[in-house]
Amino acid sequence: MANSWTGVTIDCADPARLAAFWSALLDRPLTQEHEGPDWATIGSRDDPLPRLNFQRVPEPQQGKVRLHLDVRVDDIEAGRRQVEDLGGRATGERHDYDEGVVMVMADPEDHVFCLVQYFD
Repeated sequence: MANSWTGVTIDCADPARLAAFWSALLDRPLTQEHEGPDWATIGSRDDPLPRLNFQRVPEPQQGKVRLHLDVRVDDIEAGRRQVEDLGGRATGERHDYDEGVVMVMADPEDHVFCLVQYFD
């Protein structure tokens, strides 16, 4: 049996808004794999990269989610500005390591993710 990772589903209040944010940040197209306003998707099952699904849920996020995405960027400060221009925010948390920099960010609904700039 061959298993493969096809995507991540993110619970949210506004699927279209979050999909537009992530589509612009990752430069990946919006697709319509689900019908109706309760879903939005970036990518497809046939893409080489996993797709991101956004699913409307009624309850608000409470506390820190124990899973987050890492987004590789060429320039950490340019990446921070892009996130902020798209409606996200910097959390103020930054980690400098020998191999690179990690900056903790939040999308428009406060889902935490990391921008990562590796030093090559």
